[in-house]
Formats: sequence, C-alpha cells, structure tokens
Amino acid sequence: MNINVGDNKMELNGRDDLKRPLLEPSDSVCVTIPEPVDKLEKKRTVMFKIGNIKCASCVTSIESVLGEINGVESVSVSPIHGYAAIEYVPKLVNPKIIKETIEDAGFPVKEFSEQQIAVCRLRIKGMACTSCSESLERALKFLDGVKKAVVGLALEEAKVHFDTNVTDSDRIIEAIEDAGFGADLISSGNEANKVHLKLEGVSSVEDMNTIKSYLESAIGVNHVEMDLEEKMATVNYDPDFTGPRSIIEAVQEVAHGSYKASLYIPPRQRETEQHHEINNYRNQFLLSCLFSVPLFIFSMVLPMLPPFGDWLVYKIYNMFTVGLLLRWVLCTPVQFIVGRRFYKGSYHALRLKSANMDVLVAMGTNAAYFYSVYVAIKSLSSDTFKGQDFFETSAMLISFILLGKYLEVLAKGKTSDALAKLTDLAPDSACLLILDDDGNVVSEVAISTQLIQRNDVIKIIPGEKVPVDGIVTDGQSYVNESMITGEAQPIAKKPGDKVIGGTMNENGCLLVKATHVGSETALSQIVQLVEAAQLARAPIQKIADRISRFFVPAIVLTAFITWLGWLIPGVIGIYPKHWIPKGMDKFELALQFGISVLVVACPCALGLATPTAVMVATGKGASLGVLIKGGNALEKAHKVKAIVFDKTGTLTVGKPEVVNVMLFSSVSMEDFCDVAIAAEANSQHPIAKAFLEHARKLRQKIESNRQSNNQHVTEAKDFEVHPGTGVSGKVGDKMVLVGNKRLMQTYNVTVGPEIEGYISEHEQQARTCVLVSIDGKIAGAFAVTDPVKPEANNVILYLRSMGISSIMVTGDNWATATAIAKEVGIEKVIAETDPIGKADRIKDLQMRGLTVAMVGDGINDSPALVAADVGMAIGAGTDVAIEAADIVLIKSNLEDVVTAIDLSRKTISRIWLNYVWALGYNILGVPVAAGILYPFTGVRLPPWLAGACMAASSLSVVCSSLLLQSYRKSWVFQDTKIGHSHCFKTT
Repeated sequence: MNINVGDNKMELNGRDDLKRPLLEPSDSVCVTIPEPVDKLEKKRTVMFKIGNIKCASCVTSIESVLGEINGVESVSVSPIHGYAAIEYVPKLVNPKIIKETIEDAGFPVKEFSEQQIAVCRLRIKGMACTSCSESLERALKFLDGVKKAVVGLALEEAKVHFDTNVTDSDRIIEAIEDAGFGADLISSGNEANKVHLKLEGVSSVEDMNTIKSYLESAIGVNHVEMDLEEKMATVNYDPDFTGPRSIIEAVQEVAHGSYKASLYIPPRQRETEQHHEINNYRNQFLLSCLFSVPLFIFSMVLPMLPPFGDWLVYKIYNMFTVGLLLRWVLCTPVQFIVGRRFYKGSYHALRLKSANMDVLVAMGTNAAYFYSVYVAIKSLSSDTFKGQDFFETSAMLISFILLGKYLEVLAKGKTSDALAKLTDLAPDSACLLILDDDGNVVSEVAISTQLIQRNDVIKIIPGEKVPVDGIVTDGQSYVNESMITGEAQPIAKKPGDKVIGGTMNENGCLLVKATHVGSETALSQIVQLVEAAQLARAPIQKIADRISRFFVPAIVLTAFITWLGWLIPGVIGIYPKHWIPKGMDKFELALQFGISVLVVACPCALGLATPTAVMVATGKGASLGVLIKGGNALEKAHKVKAIVFDKTGTLTVGKPEVVNVMLFSSVSMEDFCDVAIAAEANSQHPIAKAFLEHARKLRQKIESNRQSNNQHVTEAKDFEVHPGTGVSGKVGDKMVLVGNKRLMQTYNVTVGPEIEGYISEHEQQARTCVLVSIDGKIAGAFAVTDPVKPEANNVILYLRSMGISSIMVTGDNWATATAIAKEVGIEKVIAETDPIGKADRIKDLQMRGLTVAMVGDGINDSPALVAADVGMAIGAGTDVAIEAADIVLIKSNLEDVVTAIDLSRKTISRIWLNYVWALGYNILGVPVAAGILYPFTGVRLPPWLAGACMAASSLSVVCSSLLLQSYRKSWVFQDTKIGHSHCFKTT
C-alpha cells in the first residue's frame, strides 16, 4: 500500500480500496497516526422490545439515559413498535447493564434478544473424582451468561457455551479458579481457521496498531488479536479468500518490509499438561518419601533394634522422647506442605456444598496428625502419661495416595493414545509447487503443512504422507489409507481421485491440488469428533453421579459410627482387653478404625469407571474406521435389536454398471453402440454414464478386433431429456430413443413379447432395463444393475447370529427391492417409501419396544437417521447424512456396522465390570477397615495400608478400561472353497 500525504493526497492501490466507502467525509481521508487499540474494537448491536412507550418524550428519556452510559455509541428507538437498537462497545459495557438502565428509567424490557452464543474449551486442573466435576459444572451453570457446561473428568476438559454479550472466557476461567480448580483456555470462539504469527521489528503499541489495522482491512481476515508483550498476532480468516501465507506476506508488506512475520505453532497443551501433571505428582511423591521413609524407619524398624531403640525412647522432658520429636518434625512438612493440595481441595469443595476425595483424606490425616500432636503436648506436660502417636500414619497415608495418583495419571494418559496417534498422522512439511500463469512448474518450495492454502498444488513422492485433503491432478500411485479408514489394501489413485491427509503414498509420484486445509481436513474433523465424543457424558455415568452425591457424607458418618462403635464398647468393657494392641488404648484403637474407614473409601474409582472406558473405546473405534459421537451413541448401540438398511449406496455399491446387452433387430452391435453413445453423450443420469462407459469399452474391443480405428461417432441433434423416462435425439438422419418402456409407449413404439420377456426376466434379478429405439423400432436393450456390496450377505448373517433383525427400507420399486433383499438375506422389505415414510417406519418399530439403528448414506436418509435410536452414516455419503448420524463408518464397509455394535457391547460390559469392581471394593473395603474381621481373625487395616488400597482401586479401574485397547474387530468372510458363509470373531 502506497500512502502519499505530502500534498494532502492519499493513493491506495492495495486491497483496502475494496472496503472504502464511495462517499467519504473529507476529514477521514488522511490518517497518519494509528488509532488507539480501544477504538479498533468492533462494535455490536443489541435489540430490545420495550414496553410503556407512549409518546416522543418517552423515546427521548430512553435515549438520554442510555447516552450517558460509557460504551454506548448510538441509540435508535421506534415509538410505534417499541423496539430499540443500541450499538455498543463490548469492552466497555454489556447488554445486561443496558437492559437494567432502561428498567431503572421506568420502562420494562419485554424481550431481550440478540444472544451471541460462543463455545470455549478449557483444560481443567485439580479434579479428583465425580464430585469435583459435578461441583464445577454447577458453579459454571450459575455464572451469568453460561448456557451450557459439560465437564469431562477423564479428559480433564470443560466445554462451555456462553453468551458473549454477558460474559467471556476470562470470566469463565475466574469462576473455575474461584471454585478451586485450575483452568487453561484451549480454544474459544471459531478456531476453525486461525493462524498464530510471531512478529519481528515490533517495538511499540503504534507498531502493533499499524499491523492490526492493515490486517483487518485485508480481504478474508475476520478478526485480529495482538499481544505486544509476546510480540504475537492471532488472525481468524476465511479460507475461501486468504490463507496463512497470504497473511504473512501482508504483514511483510506493511511499512515497506519493516516488519517480519513467521508461523508460530503453539505447543500441544494436552501433552504438555499431561507431562506437567505426571511430573508434579512424581515430585510430590518423592518429596513426601524424603520425610516418610525416615519416619517409617524411626517408627517401625529402629525401635526393634536394641541400640537404636534405647536411644529413641530417651526422654527429653517428662514423657516426651527423642523418637516422638523426630516423628513430629518429619511428619509436619508432609502434612502441611505436601498435603496442602488436600486442604485446598477440601476447602473449595465444602464451599460449594460438595464433598470429594480430598475431604476424606484431609479428615483422615488431620485426625491422625492432631491426635498425635495432642499426645506430644500431653507427654511434655505429664511425667506419667503414656500414649501412642500416629505421625507415621498421616505421612505414609499421604505418600501412598500420591503414589496412587501418580500411577493413575500415567495410566490415564494412555487412554488418549489413539487420539494422539491420529493427531500425529499429518506430516510437518510439504513440497509446494510454484506455477506460472500457464500452469507450468517454476520451482519447488518446502513449507510447513500449516501454511498450505486451498488450491495449492503439492508434490508427494513415494514414501511421503499426504499433507492435506485434495484431488490428484497428475501421476498415478497406490495410497495406503489404513491409518484413516482401517482399509488394509492400498488404494489405486489416478488424476481426478480424492486423497486424504495423513495417508501414505506408496510407489508413485502424485501432484495433488489442495481442497481442504487446516481444520477442514478429514483428519482434523475425525480428531474433533473424537474429542467431542470423549467429552460427552454417557447416560450410564448417571449411576456414579447419583452415588457420588451421598457417598462422601455417608462415609464420614460411617467413620464416626465406627469410632463410636469401638470406643463405647471399649469404655464399657464389652470386648476383652487383649484385643487392644500393645502401646495403644481403647480411644486410639477406635480412632485408627475410624481413620481407616475415611481413607479406604474411594469415590474416584466410581467416577472414572465410565469416562475412561468411553475415551478408550471412541479412540479405538476411530482407529478402526468407526467414529462414535459420544457415550450416548455408544450406550444406545449396545441395545440395538433391529437395523434398518437403506438400499442404494448402503447395501449396494451405489454405482450402476451394465451387465447385459441384447439386440432385437438386424442392427450390428457396432452401429448399436454408436447410436446409443451419441444419444446418451449429453445425459448426466448415472445409468447413462454407466452405459456410456460400457459401450465405449465394447466399441474399442470391436475396433481392436478389426484392427481399425477410423469410425467417427456422430453427435446427436435436437437432444431432449424426458425426466423419469429417458432421452431422445437425431443421430444423422435417424430418430433415436433411449429409455424405459414408458418412453417407448409415449412415442408409440411397439414393445413385443420377446422384449417384455427380457424386461421381466431382468427385473426379477433387480436389474433396470433400458431400451434403444431407432426410427420407431426397438433395436436392442441393455440391463443395468447396482451390484450388492460383497460383504452384505455375511454381515446380515452375522447380525442375525447376534440376535439383531435386519430390515430394508427403500424408495425403489418392489420388484427390485425384493430381489436385492433376497440376495443379501433380508426377510423384511419396505419399498416405494419417501424420506418421511422411512422415519415413520422406524417409529413404528420403536413403538414395539425395539431399539432401532438406521444405516444410510444420502440426504433422503437424514430424517430416518435422526428418528432412529442410533443413526449410522456411510462415510462416502453426504455431509447432511453424516451430520445427522450418531456413528460414522469412514470406509463405507458394512462390516463396520458389526464392529460398531460389537465394540459398544464390549465397552458397556467393561463399564459395568468397572462399576462392579469399584462398588465391590468399597462394599468390601469399608467393613474390613471398620474392623469387622478383627474380633474373629485379628486382622485389621492400618490407615496407611487403607490409603494404599484406595489408590490401588482407582488405578485398577483405569487399567481395566485400558484393556479395551486390545479389542479386535469381528470379521465376516466368505469361504469360497465350500461355498458357505461363515462368521469368525476375534476378540
């Protein structure tokens, strides 16, 4: 951009001209000083419906009170309709304040419209169990402007839908921190097309404002955020008009190249946070061991060795010994420095009227520690007092819990391995071809994959990964798509074929034109879908949520009753004195049982039972080519008892092919092909395309046999399409009709018995017959079929063995539908049905108490996919169908229907097993900790051992969920040697 202000003229020959108004005030032409940042903020408009507006003075009153608000730019009030349009600066004021100001002026606001809902994803730190996630959800929902909040315990993320007019992501983070948890913003608003730039040559606010104003005026740039401290720019853009490379070039154009910009790739927060959490727990555990191990030695080992035992019982003052002092000194840092996390967690949980694992641990360790302090003080003040301290119990309890949490976060990190592998599929760099105006290659440049823009041409050599989705423009090769679709065999690619980002080019060089980049690629969409699925809460999770509401209070009450249950009988003398261990009294024995009950109970195991299994299952499903949209779909799929299949493109390949050609006149096959090719050449119908492909191959075969290639096919004149029946036109001097029997009848062409027999024979085999008439006489016909997918029959058999009935619903005629159903083994058929009718048939099945799945691929299937309990969309289908579905089968293979249902059954079984283990552990562990076995066996559970058991229970549930990673899909195959279908299953 060139700006000349020396003679009060400004010449703009850049892209800014497109955004300048035609009639511009003279005082706004010359701008030499960048505007302050606040003035560059975009304004918004909110609409209100205001009551009690009776005259013009009411309008004046409203406008005057609103005009006094800092941030309100303009006010327009209609006295007739009572609507007010207020333009405001969001940084200075929000619609809530505006609404309250109007109401304070005496005018009721009847409607408060213009909610701008945004979504942000946040990484949550410090959650321990279901109670934590529930209390955080409640805190977020109480925040003004938050419409919906979902907190995932296993994923450690929150997804919040909020009204940008009322709140923002910063306030949401403040609310999370106020609730006692840490939060980092992962994404906010539209993250679909955003680029982060590192700036050089920037030293002041003026520099930042200059770059910002220039970028905001660029075509395709939607929003710009600047960070002077980090010298960063974040730009949201429209990929249809610009891209990262163009934005970098635009920055370098400002001030004749004074500024430089480079792509900045933020570190992966998920991995960074996981490493930080693992290291944090490890360091805390090692720090606690630094004190706990010597404390254990002083308490349990050295007293049994004569020289050291005598030294430890040496009395410093009254009954206060050296050993007691050492235990007190070593325990205190563990209790208050290492164990500080439990105090903080307890405080925030109780403040939100909730209770979690931190409350149990804090109560247990405090009881042990402060009773021990009482023993120490009493020993100092008395020369006859004898008491047993529990300093080692408190310290070792905290150490074992931290060890368990450390092992748990290590295991939880593995639950998202499948997602991490998907993310790593895309290569870091690509070879960009620079083309001249004629499309010739000028040079090759290695660039970051994130700098690829739509319509770029990328060169991919053998052994390289495809960086983005695109179309092959030149070259032939085989591409291994197993990492995306699960298809084992490499797929042949030629010009015009689509390729998927993240797949591997096997043996040929390909030139690919980029069609989908950034977050629009199939790989990114899969990752986003799996992330959303892992955050979604399965209905079965409600079991843990219900239990968690009363679990901790019940355990606290049980611990108190346990303490009283041992203390009172001991005081009264109900149980014999030899039950009391040496060195303890009745109170101390009762206290140990009470503490053990507090710390052995584990709400964490219950909370992790469902989300960890869902995380592993959805990730595993994605690696097998089955995308499951959350725990709800996963849970419903295991209940399916009936599956409704669409025909075209689902049970069949969806691509018609010619299977038979028959002549009914003296016309030669060569002439027949020539005439039919000429007539069908301009038709776009799938059947016409299938016949053209077949006829041209047949024509080439005839020419090669004659060893001549001098025939010329005449183009049809007066070409006309007859919707639903066929086409007509003149080829040379001959009138040609190509279509069905109705077209022939329309033109009074006789269809003889022989032809009727041909039509009837093929219709019974699910084939469509197309007749060709030349000058009023039928010269021949060809039969077209949409072949059944090779795996369809075996899949239907396998589903039957799983106790699932199959039904076919199609808009095709009854003869074709019945023939297809017979071929694949489906007994129930519903034909000649429109899209709404398909949904109605599904509702009829649901009325009978069946859980119904629908498998389809087209727009006409979307109502049925939504109506079904579980909608499964074929991956090669339309975007509408995929959007409406609960499960997406990426590689369009019907075997994945079996995989989806089988995986869901395995997952739900695993969740129930997790619940049985978690509940069983608590049901058995709490009575043992309370001392139910002690009177009979003398076995009791010391508090430190109870803490170790609690940590082990959470770890065992996570490891149980991880076993789903060993899932192997069910295979359905055809034994060609003996001609029978078999179902074989590996698990």
